[in-house]
Amino acid sequence: METLSKWIDKILSNFLIVLMAVMVLDVSWQVFTRFVLRDASSYTEELANFLLIWIGVLGASYALRTKAHLGIDVLTYKLRGVRKQVVEIVIYSFVILFALFIMVIGGLKLVQLTFTLNQTSPALGIKMGYVYLVLPISGILIIYYSIGFIIKAIRGEFEVGHTEVEAI
Repeated sequence: METLSKWIDKILSNFLIVLMAVMVLDVSWQVFTRFVLRDASSYTEELANFLLIWIGVLGASYALRTKAHLGIDVLTYKLRGVRKQVVEIVIYSFVILFALFIMVIGGLKLVQLTFTLNQTSPALGIKMGYVYLVLPISGILIIYYSIGFIIKAIRGEFEVGHTEVEAI
């Protein structure tokens, strides 16, 4: 599982980097066309919004993996032993339930609905189902990472996240 996690982490982090780079270029082009050419580009604002959605939602799953979510480890920071194991298992079980019902099931219903209704974006003309597809993808990643954290908690292995390192 650890090898697969590293592989997914690498792909996810590189994909997020590419999305951020595209967003920087897109917004730079928007500023250039608006203030230098005095003729604003028609698609850049919409593309920036869609990129922000993908970066934010996928970034949430990556933040969970790196334990950069402030609220996840605030309860377990000072706990040790069995108490820490139990609290981590409960927390990540709730995370799994949220990701499953809201992000995966709800997200798939939203994607299916927008594809059925053939909803497209006004400026880019792309199907909105592709924009919303990030919800179930990120939900699956969050479930996968949470299962890994539960397995580690059961074994008594605890990873130190970014927030714990900064707090020490």
